Amino acid sequence: MTVKKAIITDAGFASRYLPITKTIPKAMIPIGAKPVMQLCVEECVEAGIEEIIIVATPGTMSRAIYDDYFHSKSENVKALLERQGKAERFEPVAEVLDFPKITVIEQDPTLPYGNGSPIVSAKSYVEGEDAFVVLYSDDLILGKGDVKTLIEEYEKNPSAKAVIAAQEMPESVWHKYGMIALKENGTLSHIVEKPKTPDLSPSNLTSYGRYLLTPEVFEYLIPKNTGLDGELWTVDAITKLAETGDVIVAKSEGKWITTGDPKNYFMAHLEYVLRNTDYADDVRKFIAEN
Repeated sequence: MTVKKAIITDAGFASRYLPITKTIPKAMIPIGAKPVMQLCVEECVEAGIEEIIIVATPGTMSRAIYDDYFHSKSENVKALLERQGKAERFEPVAEVLDFPKITVIEQDPTLPYGNGSPIVSAKSYVEGEDAFVVLYSDDLILGKGDVKTLIEEYEKNPSAKAVIAAQEMPESVWHKYGMIALKENGTLSHIVEKPKTPDLSPSNLTSYGRYLLTPEVFEYLIPKNTGLDGELWTVDAITKLAETGDVIVAKSEGKWITTGDPKNYFMAHLEYVLRNTDYADDVRKFIAEN
């Protein structure tokens, strides 16, 4: 069974990042020399995904910005670099233009608020598939990408209703995340959202924005099925799937980091630079001296 398509959801209005996000989507803020969205796309490409649907926030410039970034040939930039004798600097742009098919759509503005609504907005692109992958662009994976891990687990368990990524987290942060409860056979039972005290957490496994879903999820991911705070939650639909079959919990083989707010974004950016750039030692030296 081949998983060919992925949905990457935009990060909403990102009010914690204002004023910059009044002009550009948060997923276009850079990590190293690449925007967060590109790193999500690369995770899909490395896993063999053939088509990516980016769901942009409605009522903003996000769709136009993503379309320009992933599709504009930038011939003027290329020509200028060639005149300056710096043609090699266009190579990163050429790599972006060589990605598999990327379709940019806007989230349906009539849907309820919630992280499930971008997925519903892309339903027509994936409903004929055996399964598809969903990535929230708030989340980055360093090391082996989760998309590849999710697909590998699905290939081992082709009757699964879904596969979700998980990472062990320290008790001090359990109250911030969705914590995973397991059935006796090790598959998903349900997810406890932001347990107020550690004893209310069913495990030390955190769920975050990396899922492999089957189209059956759309039976439960519908506008009337809003949950906490009146929002349409993806995990609510996944929990319904777990009531009818196996939802596999796959531990990440990389490291999950979030860019959900400026502080975590800075730390994510720093860790990425220290792991992936040729100037990492200079940064370490700067930190040590200051």
